[in-house]
Amino acid sequence: MMAKKSILVVEDEDDIRELLRYNLAKEGYQVTGSASGEEALKAVRVSLPDLVLLDLMLPGMDGLEVCRSLKQDPLTRNLPIVMLTAKGEEADIVSGLELGADDYITKPFSVRVLLARLRAVLRRRSAAPLLETAPITIHELEIHPGRHEVLVQGHSVDLTATEFSLLNLLARRPGWVFTRSQIVNEIHGDDYSVTERAVDVQMVSLRKKLGPCGKYLETVRGIGYRFKD
Repeated sequence: MMAKKSILVVEDEDDIRELLRYNLAKEGYQVTGSASGEEALKAVRVSLPDLVLLDLMLPGMDGLEVCRSLKQDPLTRNLPIVMLTAKGEEADIVSGLELGADDYITKPFSVRVLLARLRAVLRRRSAAPLLETAPITIHELEIHPGRHEVLVQGHSVDLTATEFSLLNLLARRPGWVFTRSQIVNEIHGDDYSVTERAVDVQMVSLRKKLGPCGKYLETVRGIGYRFKD
């Protein structure tokens, strides 16, 4: 993990809340806990976490109400929320996702799976601003993230989703060297079973498709790749 992320665990059962706190802290997260929805909303206003792990079955204000309140507030609208649900609460899961929750985990849960899902949500949210930024133009190359389109000297280039993500990642930080491992993690996630060798294959294909602009994708021997502007 590149930086210590903070997670607010909202769970009324003491033993489950402590189990989550222990395992999350062991993974390097900063963890705070709340036993009710009302307490959680107060905690968020005192110190905004990077993610909320929210049980739906809470005394008083339930998890869906908490989720709705957070998504309606401009200050917390973009706060990632992962719901904890009991099996069979399909209607509540759908409602939570429609309110803007990012993911859900059913009880009983595997700690390893839970950690992987939380990492995935945090990764997607941290990558979102990069992918949603305005189009960029570097020399004869244009990248339009919204349209998922690349133009070379005004002509459209047909790229796969992975090739587009690879080009966009490098071009957004010209001069920045990415290792093969970092590229795999940024594009696919650290739980994705892609070998670093696959990055080399994708890079060869991408350079070929970009034609004269392929020269901007530079190999840094023994390290990885960078976009040379």
